Amino acid sequence: MPAEADLVCYWFEKARSMLEDEHAKRAGLLATQGIRGGANRRVLQSIKKSGDIFLARSDHPWILDGAAVHISIVGFDDGSETARELDGVTVETINADLTVGSDITGARRLDENLGIAFMGDTKGGPFDVPESVASSMLNQPNPDSRDNRDVVRPRANGKDITSRPSRTWIIDFGVDTPIEQSALYEVPFEYVNEHVRPMRMNSKRRLYAEKWWIHMEPRPGMRQALLDVSRFIVTPTTAKHRLFAWLPSEVLPDHALIAIARDDDYTFGVLHSRFHEVWSRAMGTQLREAESGSRYTPTTCFETFPFPEPTGEQREAIAEAARELNELREGWLNPPGMPESQLKQRTLTNLYNTRPTWLQNVHDRLDRAVADAYGWPHGLADAEILERLLALNLERANTPAAPAQPEGAA
Repeated sequence: MPAEADLVCYWFEKARSMLEDEHAKRAGLLATQGIRGGANRRVLQSIKKSGDIFLARSDHPWILDGAAVHISIVGFDDGSETARELDGVTVETINADLTVGSDITGARRLDENLGIAFMGDTKGGPFDVPESVASSMLNQPNPDSRDNRDVVRPRANGKDITSRPSRTWIIDFGVDTPIEQSALYEVPFEYVNEHVRPMRMNSKRRLYAEKWWIHMEPRPGMRQALLDVSRFIVTPTTAKHRLFAWLPSEVLPDHALIAIARDDDYTFGVLHSRFHEVWSRAMGTQLREAESGSRYTPTTCFETFPFPEPTGEQREAIAEAARELNELREGWLNPPGMPESQLKQRTLTNLYNTRPTWLQNVHDRLDRAVADAYGWPHGLADAEILERLLALNLERANTPAAPAQPEGAA
């Protein structure tokens, strides 16, 4: 089982092993509906390889003693059962994500999408500081005249995108700066020495204790990729709406963000189109009920997604619609002269909750431009979009590759 899988998955695997070893004939287990996606889905894929799922409830509300969750029920065997029932309906087969129709769990990671999307930095301690503290640090001198701006930088997490920016900064000594060099940034280093070191010295992971001044998971691959762009795209790992936004290159994205190392409006537009939204919701993990949103991971949602292959004119049409979308949203989020008390309600989540006509219009324009780039008709149903994207994914996966798996902490 992958390290990111929920504990319940181990019981599914135990049951699968008992069936495979002929110590049992059938098994039926209940889990949260998160069993259908992300790392958890691996166990259902294994079940279908050694046997099959013959009965499932994909998403059912479960209310007990005030706890409200959504669950899945999965009945499986060695494959001998010929009847299949999903959500009370007789079906021919049940996919590993507890759906019927196009089996998107067979989507492959595409070479052209690798090394672009990354989970953000995991700090592993109170490295973050308010803007006022950061400003004070930036004004402090160092013994060899180095600038504290090298190691004190703005930070953003998921809430900074879905809500209002918190203006939080972070002390960041990079991936492997030796302690002797880090200590020359006097004030930031002493802050970390006082506030972070005591916590990290108690870590069960030896490396985290030994390199207490370095972030727990600094994501070297992400940092290297972001060196080549002047700005980059981010999306919250979990969110009600699948939102994408721009961040300047000096901002360090938190692990609650997925950073996409592209600075062109075309990529931003395709990612914010209905085509990618439908794909990412199907490939990601549903949070609770569908209306609560989903979890986005680089490997399942981004690396499997087949981008269109547009003409120059089609690419520019998408880029133009994307620029308009971003400009109009920024104008709504930060209108000149609005009091701070009113600005608090101006968030991307609130904007997409209400989805005013002007926002829908610009999204419709963007969707039409992306559909044209694929050479597909406008107004396709979600199921048709998934079927076409899956066919395109499999067509482009020319060489054998591992099925898409969640990146988790990578």
